[in-house]
Amino acid sequence: MINSANPKNQCNLYDDIKGLDQGDAIIAEYIWIDGTGVSLRGKARTLRKEINSVADVPDWNYDGSSCYQASTEMSEIILKPVAIFKDPFRRGKNILVLCDTYAWTDNTFTKLKPANTNFRADSLPIFEKAKDRKFWFGIEQEYSLLVEKNNFTTHPLGFPASGFPGPQGPYYCSIGSANCYGREVMDAHYRCCLYAGIKVSGTNAEVMPGQWEYQIGPCEGIEIGDHIWMSRYILGRVSEDYGLIHSFEPKLFSDWNGAGCHTNFSDEHMRSGAGGMAYIDEVCAKLKGGEKDAKHKLHISLYGQNKDRLTGIHETSRMDVFSYGVSNRAASVRIPTQVKAENGKGYIEDRRPASDIDPYVVAAMIIDTTTNDQTLAEPMIAHYRKWQTERGVDMEAIEKALL
Repeated sequence: MINSANPKNQCNLYDDIKGLDQGDAIIAEYIWIDGTGVSLRGKARTLRKEINSVADVPDWNYDGSSCYQASTEMSEIILKPVAIFKDPFRRGKNILVLCDTYAWTDNTFTKLKPANTNFRADSLPIFEKAKDRKFWFGIEQEYSLLVEKNNFTTHPLGFPASGFPGPQGPYYCSIGSANCYGREVMDAHYRCCLYAGIKVSGTNAEVMPGQWEYQIGPCEGIEIGDHIWMSRYILGRVSEDYGLIHSFEPKLFSDWNGAGCHTNFSDEHMRSGAGGMAYIDEVCAKLKGGEKDAKHKLHISLYGQNKDRLTGIHETSRMDVFSYGVSNRAASVRIPTQVKAENGKGYIEDRRPASDIDPYVVAAMIIDTTTNDQTLAEPMIAHYRKWQTERGVDMEAIEKALL
């Protein structure tokens, strides 16, 4: 049993019924991103035909007015499958189906547009144009396991009943019940991702008690977003079974490390080492974007809720200034020591993205900024800003704060 004061009672019936014969039926769990841009939703459908690829999975719909994505008067959102994975919960031939979401443009119901958090559709042209560059991504998804979360209390797993635990230090990559909290959840999530076919490459305990990280990748192009979102869904389902809350909030407490989504990336040229360190310097200069760090500030405005996280302390860079360096975890971009030792061969790490990012947006912005002389990202950026404004986020204030 995990280190929780109030673990959910497990029911053997659920395990017993997994082996029941389904005949020719396949249960497809349709999964989508709701209007928060962080939470996922899902509902199941019985399919009675062989599923060989995502093209065999039919479109569906749901009530967008209950997911912060539509009005009651025009509530129907269309689901279009984009990726399928094996279902580690129902197992057998059952599948998890990641879907794009589309809303009707008007009440004639003749034309669809990407729903408010469908940034996959906007990012696709950027990934497609850069296909020959063979961009690889590896994202480090940090998260926290909470015993309780409401308007009055945020209580991470491993925290005492009141106050805070001992200071940071013994919890990172820890073992033992005095320092490590939630290993059973982490391991269940890890194994479920492997079963599903997600490219999970590792996991470790993080700096705060109850805080963990797993790594997705290497994934090529838009695949990184598909695998991150499905891994988040699986984490939610596993946490649910243990009666815990999983949180992607970037900064729970001011005096403790926050949670990020450090994004490692390379193109074929960088992996070959042909350009040496000069090529990496060139890439970092593009991410900086001139004397006033214009590109850096644009990226920050799209990189999740970083206001309280990127403070220049707790292993973070400052939000308003771009920096990079070898082995430097206080920089915006870290160059691994082995990359320096091999004269620029390998990858670099963008440490700015927060744990609540949309991975399609972040990966597409990295590609667009480092490869395109004329940006393809403007429709995606406009869509992102419109969504944030509709949620009540003051995008102008964020951008002014970065000046």
